Amino acid sequence: MILLLVALIAIQFIKPQKNISTNKEVYEITSHFVVRNDVENILKISCYDCHSNNTRYPWYWQIQPVTWFMNGHIKDAKRALNFSIFTSYNAGKQYKEFDQINSEVKKGDMPISSYTLIHRNAVLTDSQRLAIYIWTKACRKQMETTYSPDSLKTTDKK
Repeated sequence: MILLLVALIAIQFIKPQKNISTNKEVYEITSHFVVRNDVENILKISCYDCHSNNTRYPWYWQIQPVTWFMNGHIKDAKRALNFSIFTSYNAGKQYKEFDQINSEVKKGDMPISSYTLIHRNAVLTDSQRLAIYIWTKACRKQMETTYSPDSLKTTDKK
């Protein structure tokens, strides 16, 4: 029991680097796509903590093993979709991501329940889901007028 307590105390001093960028991201989604203020607020509150290079950390992030769990979750989420580097993706991946965002939000899979359990303000209302749907469709339409149909195809397995 004492060994477990010592281990629990010792791991409190091992922390991963925080997901906070001080740089203005040149590949940020807002640098290329129109993101209305209401949609940007939705993304910041419900998506950016996991899907960007800037996480707002709650007080409980300081407690291990919560820190490791959150850090792993953020890394996985950013691998799947990172709004901070969105425009660095090729056109096909961007086009597919807009459809994926819409699909995940429509099904209620995003934001994930483990996040909204604690962050109640991140739960999306029907009107917020509709705003995201309209926005993703508009972005896809913009891409369809800008890129050739072949460049909007992707071979990514996602």
